[in-house]
Amino acid sequence: MYLIVSGSGRVGCAVARALLADGKQVRMLARTPAKLEELRRLGAEVMRGDLRDPASLARACHAVENVLATAHAIDGKGDNSSRQVDDLGNHHLIDAAHAEGVKQFVFISVLGARADHPVDFFRYKYGAEDYLRRSAISHTVLRPAAFMETWAAMIGQPIIDQGKTTIFGRGNNPINFVAEQDVVRFALIGLDRPEAINQTIEIGGPENLTLNQVAQMYEQILGVSAKRSHIPLAVLRAASALLQPFNPVASRMMKLSVLMDTVDQTFDPSETLRRYPMRLTHLEDVVRSSVAAAGRMRPTGVGA
Repeated sequence: MYLIVSGSGRVGCAVARALLADGKQVRMLARTPAKLEELRRLGAEVMRGDLRDPASLARACHAVENVLATAHAIDGKGDNSSRQVDDLGNHHLIDAAHAEGVKQFVFISVLGARADHPVDFFRYKYGAEDYLRRSAISHTVLRPAAFMETWAAMIGQPIIDQGKTTIFGRGNNPINFVAEQDVVRFALIGLDRPEAINQTIEIGGPENLTLNQVAQMYEQILGVSAKRSHIPLAVLRAASALLQPFNPVASRMMKLSVLMDTVDQTFDPSETLRRYPMRLTHLEDVVRSSVAAAGRMRPTGVGA
């Protein structure tokens, strides 16, 4: 039996579909089981549960051999804060998995996680990694770069809808982006491949691109010239400090935007691909898919 927590996220759902198609038994844990009706119809067992509720985690881990933890609360507030979910919640899940004799635990962290990271979300993810490593459970830690789909939507969807976009910072710092479908493939490797046991796998895409280049890619594929607005770094720094006491989520996002614009965000996937060969998805593939989904793809051969 495979347990996926949280099963309602895109990566978790995609992993579940792949496992079910391969004839595996899958249990999905989510706060809102109704969102998983499609997977229930495909044969998944769906349970209500919450990383903040240790009793629900004990029930979910019963008779399970493999766990995939995909949940995060980078934008969570109040009792759904990143501290409650990414830190304490993952500790609860690891304890439950250990108590129930889980054989393999795959944890999706974040590229750059470390104990002294300036953004708390990265520290919480590293703390959960460390807690998992010190447990007696065989495990795989996956550290993906920024998700292509998230940033393509933030930068590109406004261009599709309004012909303009806003970039936090100068937008000239190269950043590595990874496709969700590639993270799914690495999650499946972690769940089933012996060579991935007790390994930390850093995952990135095949290229490093600036946010300005992401905007340009949308412009080229759409055949438009978009208006770009930039929020200066000084404004982001000041707003992050001012918002921290009463809006820690917005403060965190602004601090992260500053880091993405000023600190090396590049990644070379060659070592990972040497160990786990595959063809990585290019950002252009994701951009073209989003443009096509919006019904805005130019006819072939039109424009430059």
